[in-house]
This record gives sequence, structure tokens and C-alpha cells, in this order.
Amino acid sequence: MGSWGIKALESDEGLDAIDFLRDRIPDHLSLELAELITVMKEEGLLGSSFEEIDFYYDNTAMALAELYLMFQETGKLDYGHEDEKKSLLTIRSFAADEESLRFILHYLTDIRDEVPDQDGEREILELWRDSPSWEAWRVHLEQLIMKIEKRLIT
Repeated sequence: MGSWGIKALESDEGLDAIDFLRDRIPDHLSLELAELITVMKEEGLLGSSFEEIDFYYDNTAMALAELYLMFQETGKLDYGHEDEKKSLLTIRSFAADEESLRFILHYLTDIRDEVPDQDGEREILELWRDSPSWEAWRVHLEQLIMKIEKRLIT
């Protein structure tokens, strides 16, 4: 795991999610979380079920939550440059239905609740637990969960 911060988007795997999105920016400049989840499952960035546990899937789910919340809070995805043809800054809307928010919330709560993988412990938890940033990362995860839950209530 190459990481320079506690956010999923502050990691090599997070940049993979950014590159994936940048390569698929729609002409209509709007994103839908449900569509992203479907395509990311098809492309192997998310598991086909919650029983398929992998560090990469967990990081992708966190990155999607961070991107969605970033757009909802700031009105933009601050990744890229305005002059780039495929900049995420060109996105003008990012919508999510209840089902897709529940999907992301399920991933995040499984991580928080330490639902084990086939080897006994989720790799993302093992890596962060051994980090000096463990507590800050856990707080960040909890904040993502609370913000997604709030979006489901309103």
C-alpha cells in the first residue's frame, strides 16, 4: 500500500480509482454512483458480493465515498486540471440513489465492524492497525459512515 495520507484517495489504489473514472468521464458530464458501482464490479475494482473481501475493493469503496461526499460538499471533484480533456473537474453533477448509498455504507460498516476475510482479518485493517495513523484513519472511516448515513436520512 503506497499511501501519503489517511484517505483512500491519498493512496496508489485511490489514484487507480481516479484514473478509472477519468478514463470513463461521460460526455454529459454527470456521474451516477449506481453506474460507477456496476462498472467497477465488472472491471474488478469492487467484489461481486460482500463476501468477496479484498484490500483493493475496500479501498475502492472508501474512495467512491470520498469522491461522492467531496462533490456533495464542494460541488466539484478536485482531481485534474481544467485544461485537461479528461479532468474530473469537468463533472457537473454526481447523483446517488438510496441503493447505491446503502451499498457503499455496507462496505464501510463491514470495514469498521472488522468483518473478517477468508484469512481471518481484512487486509486494510491489518495495514492501518500497524500504522501510526491508525486512530486518525478510524476516525476518517467513521466520518465517512456518518456522512453517508446522513445522506440516507435526508
